[in-house]
Amino acid sequence: MPDNYFSEKSSFRDPSGFLFWKSGEIYRQINPIYKEHYEHLINSGLYERLTNERLLVAHEEGNDDGLRQNEAFKIIKPEVIPFISYPYEWCFSQLKDAALATLKIQKIALEYGMTLKDASAYNIQFKDGNPVLIDTLSFEKYTEGKPWIAYRQFCQHFFAPLALMAMRDIRLGQLMRIYIDGIPLDLASRLLPARSFMKFSFVSHIHMHAKAQTTLGQKDLNVKKYKVGKTSLFGIIDNLESAISKLNWKAEGTEWAEYYDDTNYTSQALEHKKTLIDEYLDLIKPKSVWDLGANTGLFSRLASIRGINTIAFDIDPSAVEKNYLECKRKRETHLLPLILDLTNPSPDAGWANEERMSLIRRGPADMVFALALIHHLAISNNLPFTHIADFLSRICRYLIIEYVPKEDSQVLRLLRTREDIFSNYKLSNFEADFSKHFLILKKDSISDSQRTLYLMEKS
Repeated sequence: MPDNYFSEKSSFRDPSGFLFWKSGEIYRQINPIYKEHYEHLINSGLYERLTNERLLVAHEEGNDDGLRQNEAFKIIKPEVIPFISYPYEWCFSQLKDAALATLKIQKIALEYGMTLKDASAYNIQFKDGNPVLIDTLSFEKYTEGKPWIAYRQFCQHFFAPLALMAMRDIRLGQLMRIYIDGIPLDLASRLLPARSFMKFSFVSHIHMHAKAQTTLGQKDLNVKKYKVGKTSLFGIIDNLESAISKLNWKAEGTEWAEYYDDTNYTSQALEHKKTLIDEYLDLIKPKSVWDLGANTGLFSRLASIRGINTIAFDIDPSAVEKNYLECKRKRETHLLPLILDLTNPSPDAGWANEERMSLIRRGPADMVFALALIHHLAISNNLPFTHIADFLSRICRYLIIEYVPKEDSQVLRLLRTREDIFSNYKLSNFEADFSKHFLILKKDSISDSQRTLYLMEKS
């Protein structure tokens, strides 16, 4: 393999092939062991069907001079996903849409004599607002009577977390950060409420499935001892599809989901803030924006409507859910809402801490928005300005940040229930600490408020 090559750490487990980078471009090597399956995928029309329906990421063949290893059957170049996200960063409806897309892909694959050998949620990414399968090598030729080998993985990656989020607590989706191969079904079975035993789909796909795993062992279950005809296989998939379609979670009004209904901004201040951000965006023309503490995406959309790939991060699942549903309703293709606790961002995880990338490793973004955020980090979470500035300098080139003074009613609200130990929370200290990492390009007072908006560039 030529110089300036390195493998993608997330794809080493599959003997059929792997991803690698060359000169900043992503490629996928297909090994000879997968030749028969790949040719069937292409020649049967399945690849064309799935890519036309935007269910599978498209790729190019050829142009692999100087890339191909002796043991490679083929090198392909897949379309680039602008931002890689993970299931524990998705809201309820994102995980649900990803689950239904996976089932739809499986049903279509069976029509063409193939089946999904993997049903990992990590194989799904959001591109142009739609869930899309990114693993071209997830298919294998279907063998009559063979059970769906990915059934257990689908239940652990999709059905179990969705059931727990819908029936018990939305925060249980964060278990996916701990269990990288999906939530164990015996754990899901214990955590689900008693009323779940009144639903056939929950009994069969989680409770009985978990018991069968314990009794028979995962290797024997659905693989070696049992035969399932295609009609029965379609029945299982239809039942999963029906059960997941009926799962719902309502984004209730929370402090952040209803933030703009209870803010101290006047309409004049809000419009002036939008105008300033528009001016900063037009001046810098970033290619990517991360909006930290985006809430329901009011300011994120100032970037995304310009065609800028924008990630709207927020800690509140309700706010992210509302933002995502609005993106679907408006068919917004450049905005991706995600769940993120900025004080505990997504870490490097998996084997050797390299399979899943931390937030920092997926950056930097051209520009970061930190609007109405600094007081929550500095006062609610006791983070010094210098630490905040250092972190932000690691994830962006340009920064739009809003300074909220102590006299602001939102800061006063934070201080009602605690002692004011924040003697360093001053504008002069803020500028001094941020100037260690950034150059202040513009500084504007937001009209009809006590707040200040800054445009900064990493120094």
